[in-house]
Amino acid sequence: MKKIIECVPNYSEGRDKTVIDAIVAAIETVEGVKVLDVDPGEATNRTVVTFVGEPGPVCEAAFRGAAKAQELIDMRQHHGAHPRSGATDVLPLVPVAGITLEECAALARKLAERLWKELGIPCYCYEAAAFTPERRNLAVCREGEYEALPEKMADPARKPDFGGSWNETVAKAGATNVGARNFLVAVNFNLNTTSTRRANAVAFDVREKGRKNPSGEGWIPGTLKGTKAIGWYIDEYGIAQVSMNITDIDATPLHVAFEEVSRAAAARGLRVTGAEIVGLVPKRVLMEAGRYYLERQQRSLGISEQEIVKIAVKSMSLDDLKPFNPQEKVIEYLIADPVKGLAQMTLEGFVRETASESAAPGGGSVSAAMGAFGAALATMVANLSAHKRGWDHRWKEFSDVAEEGQKLVNELLRLIDEDTASFNRIMDCLAMPKNTEQEKEARAQALEAATLYAAQVPLQTMETALKALPLALQMAKTGNPASASDAGVAALAAVAGIRGARLNVRINAAGLKDKAPALPLLARADAIVSEALALETQVLQEVEAHIKVF
Repeated sequence: MKKIIECVPNYSEGRDKTVIDAIVAAIETVEGVKVLDVDPGEATNRTVVTFVGEPGPVCEAAFRGAAKAQELIDMRQHHGAHPRSGATDVLPLVPVAGITLEECAALARKLAERLWKELGIPCYCYEAAAFTPERRNLAVCREGEYEALPEKMADPARKPDFGGSWNETVAKAGATNVGARNFLVAVNFNLNTTSTRRANAVAFDVREKGRKNPSGEGWIPGTLKGTKAIGWYIDEYGIAQVSMNITDIDATPLHVAFEEVSRAAAARGLRVTGAEIVGLVPKRVLMEAGRYYLERQQRSLGISEQEIVKIAVKSMSLDDLKPFNPQEKVIEYLIADPVKGLAQMTLEGFVRETASESAAPGGGSVSAAMGAFGAALATMVANLSAHKRGWDHRWKEFSDVAEEGQKLVNELLRLIDEDTASFNRIMDCLAMPKNTEQEKEARAQALEAATLYAAQVPLQTMETALKALPLALQMAKTGNPASASDAGVAALAAVAGIRGARLNVRINAAGLKDKAPALPLLARADAIVSEALALETQVLQEVEAHIKVF
């Protein structure tokens, strides 16, 4: 899985569009980074920028943004309604996919160190990146704001984690607070009331802070960890809402918050009619919700990602007030590569492209597609069996099979494009210059490596398609008898993909000058075919036992 992080720097300029645009432009010079939002505030004199990408490019973009802010913003002249301590005031890194909060904390510390060493900007590390418990709180790091920095930098107990003494560079740029925190989900829960007081009561019931104890001593905590919430009335919609920030989506996933707010509202005679996500969410937030509601319905979880997301949207009525388009709200979808591969084509388009005079897609990609169809059919039988009348008690059994099948489908779809990419890699090597002995040697080495990889990819197709056959066999034995023929076709398609991929292993292995790396590939390919044919026989025997024509 690709690692994706979000960075949400706050710059101490919200009025001068020229300065804001220059900072954003500096961020956008880094390839692989996508700016999702730029939100300037005139009263606060502060701009919040949101950008995402893989860790390396995001950290580089954060550095370039801070460098440009240091160049263009003079903190000696800055005034605004929001607390601040530097030209780049806060610089949090947020895990989105494939990366942990701890990894983001390590990246944040390295970024803070670089800002100090290369730009002379003193840095405090906060939240998960903090070196001391008290500095996890941003307010502690920013105490006294910019004006207190000379005094703080002279105090060993309050000086920055990275930084020296007060000087002209610091006087102009101030100090930056670099941190790592979990993704914050902003969500409003719609209530069937116009009463702000009732909405506040529900908010106080659930938010972590809770409400003041009527005795006047301390607070009565709410039921949801990692949440902040208030009640308000929205003129635009004519309803009251519980407005919530989920600051720890591990402690309180979105669907847990929805269910708890619904329970608390019902206890007060109210009803949650839906929810409104403000801003963006990581894909996993909706995937976790969709899976949760599918389990509650005792429905198979082995369905497509798009269907799981749809279940989440409908279960929490995220489209209650306005249309909810996952392509515009889910971070991973927003930053997805717009270039569509073979697997994203229509079926007719893929077939037509295969039939054209171009050499790719060829047999390797078609073999992966046949394997994908085999895995998909086995998955279909599992899903139909999970939903069969009278078999509700067996839904988990079939759901597990369908989930495994979906993984195989996804991998084989990837291999459709990977096989074509491996062929194109060989073509690129053949186009390399060969005017000198050095160029000839470089070309030969690159071609040998590309040819070996072109043999390895179809072997991956074989390994993956082979895993579909036990699923087809299980469904032929225990699945819905009415779908037995589908289990049989699943096996036939998987074996066709395996045998086709073996031909691609062999033809590419034949192109290797060094045959030593080819031998284990060829041996494994032959073993897979033997195993696949044996499984195919078993599947077809089971299928024929179900199909009694006479």
